[in-house]
Formats: sequence, structure tokens, C-alpha cells
Amino acid sequence: MRTDSTALAPYRISEAAALSGVSVANIRFYEKEMLLSPHGRSENSYRCYSNGDVHQLRFIRLCRAMDMSLDEVRTLLGLDLNLKADCATARESLDGHLAHVRARLAELRTLEKDLKALRDRCDGTDARCHIIEALHERADALPMPGKHSAAVKRHV
Repeated sequence: MRTDSTALAPYRISEAAALSGVSVANIRFYEKEMLLSPHGRSENSYRCYSNGDVHQLRFIRLCRAMDMSLDEVRTLLGLDLNLKADCATARESLDGHLAHVRARLAELRTLEKDLKALRDRCDGTDARCHIIEALHERADALPMPGKHSAAVKRHV
């Protein structure tokens, strides 16, 4: 974890939000998830955030923008950039995330093909919309939740 710039500025939560680009609600959420711990309270009991806290919020925001999970962010936050062993851990974490991204890309390519095929079913010249018709057919074909319920056909 990065430990420089931890001197108390101090910033209130709204100031830390403005400086980091992270909403106040997300700052509170990250505190609840133990990704961030403010360094004390002011005389009027406001949470105080340091320059280091603002940096940490920016780090979290960057990781979340790369679609990393909270656990992945937590792992990276816990690493020391000066330890060779932590570099290997960071690489492993990113390799796992990269595998997740590649799997999601494959899912999105399949979805794209499906949507294109659905779109190609109708050119708008027929009396009925074959896109909507196909969606209703797919909805009817979905399994019913719960026990083995009989399928109810929709008449269009």
C-alpha cells in the first residue's frame, strides 16, 4: 500500500470527493467495505481525509473504471510497490482479471451476433414486426421459475 502523502490536510468528505472524483456515497461505501479508513475526526466530529486518502480514492476509482471487483481492488491496495513478491501478486491479480475480461468479450460477441440476427428478421415492410414476434417466441420458450409448471402460451 502506498504510504506517502498521508499528512492530514485535512479534507472533509465533500472535499475528498471533489479532489478524487469519487462520490460521497461511494466514499462511505468504500469505508464500509474497508477499502479506505479516514485518519480521524475533526473537533466537530467530521471525518478527516488526508492527501494519501485522496490518492487511495483515485486509485480505487481507476481500478473500478477498469471493471475490477472490490476484492481485486482490495488485493492491489494491500500490495507494496517496493516488494518483488507483491509484483508477482499484482501480475497474478491482473492475469485473473484479464481472463474475466476476455470471457466477457466473448459473451458480448455472441450477444452482438444474436442481436444482429434478431435485427435482420425484420425490415419493417411486413404487416407484423418479426423482431417483436421473435422476442415473444423466446419469452414463451423460457423455462418457468419454480417447480415443473406447465408452459403458458401467449397468443398474439
